[in-house]
Amino acid sequence: MTAPSTPLTPTLELACDLIRRPSVTPVDEGCQELMMRRLAAIGFALEPMRIEDVDNFWASHGQDDGPVLCFAGHTDVVPTGPLQAWQHQPFDALIDADGMLCGRGAADMKGSLASMIIAVERFVAEYPLHKGRIAFLITSDEEGPAHHGTKAVVERLRARNERLDWCIVGEPSSTTLVGDVVKNGRRGSLGATLTVRGKQGHVAYPHLAKNPIHLAAPALAELAAEHWDAGNAFFPPTSFQVSNLNAGTGATNVIPGELKAVFNFRFSTESTVEGLQQRVNAILDKHGLDYHIDWALSGLPFLTEPGALLDAVAASIRSVTGRETTPSTSGGTSDGRFIATLGTQVVELGPVNATIHQIDERVLASDLDVLTEIYYQTLVKLLA
Repeated sequence: MTAPSTPLTPTLELACDLIRRPSVTPVDEGCQELMMRRLAAIGFALEPMRIEDVDNFWASHGQDDGPVLCFAGHTDVVPTGPLQAWQHQPFDALIDADGMLCGRGAADMKGSLASMIIAVERFVAEYPLHKGRIAFLITSDEEGPAHHGTKAVVERLRARNERLDWCIVGEPSSTTLVGDVVKNGRRGSLGATLTVRGKQGHVAYPHLAKNPIHLAAPALAELAAEHWDAGNAFFPPTSFQVSNLNAGTGATNVIPGELKAVFNFRFSTESTVEGLQQRVNAILDKHGLDYHIDWALSGLPFLTEPGALLDAVAASIRSVTGRETTPSTSGGTSDGRFIATLGTQVVELGPVNATIHQIDERVLASDLDVLTEIYYQTLVKLLA
């Protein structure tokens, strides 16, 4: 734990203040009020957007006749899990003897939010007449269903033709050292629940029944073995994974009448939703199954190719840390998928992600000051 006589840097002070607010999704617990208060003090125009039970806000500073750089993120965190399993209480925001900032949200992503605010405060003070605009898009519905958060705010921004040229999402992108990896895209996520209908009967009289497990197994095996695409220079090949199978009544002597399989595609820009759906249907039809599929699209793939934003971020990481960054599209989905639909260049840049969503979530405290400097240098390169 940090000694009382050791002063915290502005970034760490703000990060601790945010972590100590138990904002388990979709609750915000005053995190956004704190951020808006800081932004209002340096001249940002604020627009709170409470949508259903979700707090969001949009804030901007600067001129309408230039490019817009948006910082995006979320104040909500995932549940803690069993409190007794934590070395330190999850909302105490302690810095331990190893210099690690410990607490739920330290990495995902209250540390990034603090770095964003401090970087922007410094930039506006030093460049009050900066080019274009700086914006913030903050939600408390990223770790949950994500229906009334960034997705809904983006639709409002789209309806009024709001301009977003560049966006930095504060997701924890780094692998071992802050800035070693930035996400310049994400795969799409297409989920489905497949219902295969058979006919229930006695296991001793299989000729009077139709076992949906036996019927579906060859088709599922073919789906699992299918080569969906080869990916490209930015994306790995599209993957298909069955995550759940369910059939049976619980009795050992009953052939079930129905099987349900839950599966998911993580797909690249080489595949389309419609194309994947058609190919799945073709395989199932080939096997003569009586089936129904409920599809659920969580997000389309997006990609920010090398350009002004990625170049500025990479140059800032290089100047601050001396290391080259690696663009990557690996991992799950993020709110960047919604922002990218506005035609925005989107990258994700944040601290090391080794402990996100885990018991004893933590991040090297000094990394947040490094991240603040990277954000600041990116602002200078794009808007000074």
